[in-house]
Amino acid sequence: MTRRTTALSVVALAAALALTGCSTSSSASTDDKPKLEVSGAFMPQPVMDMAGGFLTVKNTGGAADKLTSVTSPLSDDVQIHETKNQKMQQVESFDIPANGELNLERGGNHIMFMKIKQKPKQGDKVSIQLHFEKSEPITVELPVEAPNHNPQKH
Repeated sequence: MTRRTTALSVVALAAALALTGCSTSSSASTDDKPKLEVSGAFMPQPVMDMAGGFLTVKNTGGAADKLTSVTSPLSDDVQIHETKNQKMQQVESFDIPANGELNLERGGNHIMFMKIKQKPKQGDKVSIQLHFEKSEPITVELPVEAPNHNPQKH
Protein backbone atom coordinates (compact mmCIF):
# COMPACT_ATOMS: atom_id res chain seq x y z
CA MET A 1 0.00 0.00 0.00
CA THR A 2 2.78 2.45 0.76
CA ARG A 3 4.20 2.06 -2.73
CA ARG A 4 0.80 2.78 -4.25
CA THR A 5 0.25 5.78 -1.95
CA THR A 6 3.74 7.10 -2.78
CA ALA A 7 3.13 6.63 -6.51
CA LEU A 8 -0.20 8.47 -6.29
CA SER A 9 1.45 11.27 -4.31
CA VAL A 10 4.16 11.63 -6.97
CA VAL A 11 1.56 11.70 -9.75
CA ALA A 12 -0.52 14.28 -7.84
CA LEU A 13 2.57 16.40 -7.17
CA ALA A 14 3.65 16.24 -10.83
CA ALA A 15 0.15 17.23 -11.97
CA ALA A 16 0.08 20.14 -9.52
CA LEU A 17 3.49 21.36 -10.69
CA ALA A 18 2.46 21.05 -14.33
CA LEU A 19 -0.71 23.07 -13.70
CA THR A 20 1.20 25.68 -11.73
CA GLY A 21 3.70 25.94 -14.56
CA CYS A 22 0.91 26.47 -17.06
CA SER A 23 -0.79 29.19 -15.06
CA THR A 24 2.48 30.97 -14.36
CA SER A 25 3.55 30.98 -17.98
CA SER A 26 0.18 32.24 -19.24
CA SER A 27 -0.02 35.07 -16.69
CA ALA A 28 3.50 36.18 -17.60
CA SER A 29 2.48 36.67 -21.23
CA THR A 30 1.66 39.98 -22.92
CA ASP A 31 -1.66 40.05 -21.05
CA ASP A 32 0.09 41.73 -18.11
CA LYS A 33 0.84 44.86 -20.18
CA PRO A 34 -1.47 47.67 -21.23
CA LYS A 35 -2.75 47.40 -24.80
CA LEU A 36 -4.18 50.75 -25.83
CA GLU A 37 -6.24 51.90 -28.78
CA VAL A 38 -7.90 55.26 -29.40
CA SER A 39 -11.35 55.83 -30.92
CA GLY A 40 -13.98 58.53 -31.28
CA ALA A 41 -11.46 61.38 -31.42
CA PHE A 42 -12.66 64.88 -32.37
CA MET A 43 -12.24 68.58 -31.70
CA PRO A 44 -15.14 71.03 -31.94
CA GLN A 45 -14.21 73.99 -34.14
CA PRO A 46 -12.75 76.56 -31.71
CA VAL A 47 -14.51 79.91 -31.34
CA MET A 48 -11.86 81.45 -29.05
CA ASP A 49 -8.12 81.02 -28.53
CA MET A 50 -8.75 77.77 -26.64
CA ALA A 51 -10.03 74.41 -27.86
CA GLY A 52 -11.17 71.11 -26.40
CA GLY A 53 -10.28 67.60 -27.51
CA PHE A 54 -12.27 64.45 -26.89
CA LEU A 55 -11.58 60.75 -27.40
CA THR A 56 -11.71 57.31 -25.81
CA VAL A 57 -8.64 55.27 -24.87
CA LYS A 58 -9.53 51.58 -24.58
CA ASN A 59 -7.17 49.25 -22.72
CA THR A 60 -7.63 45.59 -23.64
CA GLY A 61 -4.48 44.58 -21.75
CA GLY A 62 -4.20 43.05 -18.31
CA ALA A 63 -2.35 46.00 -16.71
CA ALA A 64 -3.46 49.56 -16.02
CA ASP A 65 -1.74 52.62 -17.50
CA LYS A 66 -2.00 56.39 -17.14
CA LEU A 67 -2.38 59.21 -19.65
CA THR A 68 0.29 61.62 -18.41
CA SER A 69 0.32 64.37 -21.05
CA VAL A 70 -0.73 65.47 -24.53
CA THR A 71 1.37 67.44 -27.01
CA SER A 72 0.34 69.13 -30.26
CA PRO A 73 1.71 71.60 -32.81
CA LEU A 74 -1.56 73.56 -32.31
CA SER A 75 -0.53 74.78 -28.84
CA ASP A 76 2.55 74.88 -26.63
CA ASP A 77 0.23 74.49 -23.60
CA VAL A 78 -1.95 71.38 -23.88
CA GLN A 79 -3.49 70.32 -20.58
CA ILE A 80 -5.62 67.45 -19.36
CA HIS A 81 -8.63 68.54 -17.32
CA GLU A 82 -11.17 66.86 -15.12
CA THR A 83 -14.61 68.29 -14.51
CA LYS A 84 -15.93 68.04 -10.95
CA ASN A 85 -19.02 69.85 -9.71
CA GLN A 86 -19.21 71.66 -13.07
CA LYS A 87 -15.69 73.10 -12.58
CA MET A 88 -12.67 72.29 -14.72
CA GLN A 89 -9.25 71.77 -13.19
CA GLN A 90 -5.95 70.61 -14.60
CA VAL A 91 -4.74 67.17 -13.47
CA GLU A 92 -1.37 65.40 -13.68
CA SER A 93 -2.76 62.19 -15.21
CA PHE A 94 -5.80 60.04 -15.90
CA ASP A 95 -5.99 56.35 -15.00
CA ILE A 96 -6.69 53.85 -17.75
CA PRO A 97 -7.77 50.66 -15.97
CA ALA A 98 -6.80 47.18 -17.15
CA ASN A 99 -9.55 45.85 -19.43
CA GLY A 100 -11.26 49.25 -19.19
CA GLU A 101 -11.30 52.65 -20.82
CA LEU A 102 -10.73 56.34 -20.32
CA ASN A 103 -13.47 58.54 -21.79
CA LEU A 104 -12.63 62.15 -22.53
CA GLU A 105 -15.97 63.70 -23.45
CA ARG A 106 -17.91 66.96 -23.47
CA GLY A 107 -19.07 67.90 -19.99
CA GLY A 108 -16.49 65.57 -18.43
CA ASN A 109 -12.77 64.92 -18.50
CA HIS A 110 -11.10 66.35 -21.61
CA ILE A 111 -8.00 67.72 -23.36
CA MET A 112 -7.64 71.51 -23.28
CA PHE A 113 -5.57 73.41 -25.84
CA MET A 114 -4.61 76.80 -24.35
CA LYS A 115 -3.56 79.79 -26.51
CA ILE A 116 -3.92 77.98 -29.82
CA LYS A 117 -1.64 79.18 -32.62
CA GLN A 118 -4.41 79.19 -35.26
CA LYS A 119 -8.08 78.29 -35.35
CA PRO A 120 -8.64 75.09 -37.29
CA LYS A 121 -11.83 74.98 -39.34
CA GLN A 122 -14.44 72.25 -39.60
CA GLY A 123 -13.04 69.51 -41.86
CA ASP A 124 -9.41 70.11 -40.79
CA LYS A 125 -7.44 67.61 -38.71
CA VAL A 126 -5.33 68.44 -35.68
CA SER A 127 -2.44 66.15 -34.80
CA ILE A 128 -1.85 65.27 -31.15
CA GLN A 129 0.42 62.85 -29.35
CA LEU A 130 -0.79 61.05 -26.23
CA HIS A 131 1.90 60.20 -23.67
CA PHE A 132 1.51 57.39 -21.14
CA GLU A 133 3.22 56.13 -18.01
CA LYS A 134 3.95 52.66 -19.46
CA SER A 135 2.94 52.54 -23.13
CA GLU A 136 4.63 54.13 -26.11
CA PRO A 137 3.15 57.48 -27.28
CA ILE A 138 0.19 57.30 -29.67
CA THR A 139 -0.28 59.90 -32.42
CA VAL A 140 -3.93 60.73 -33.18
CA GLU A 141 -5.54 62.95 -35.80
CA LEU A 142 -8.51 64.86 -34.33
CA PRO A 143 -11.07 65.71 -37.02
CA VAL A 144 -12.41 69.23 -36.46
CA GLU A 145 -16.20 69.11 -36.19
CA ALA A 146 -18.94 71.76 -35.86
CA PRO A 147 -18.62 73.87 -32.69
CA ASN A 148 -21.71 72.21 -31.16
CA HIS A 149 -20.76 68.62 -32.16
CA ASN A 150 -21.49 66.18 -29.35
CA PRO A 151 -21.70 62.49 -30.33
CA GLN A 152 -23.95 60.39 -28.14
CA LYS A 153 -22.54 57.21 -26.60
CA HIS A 154 -24.38 54.02 -27.48
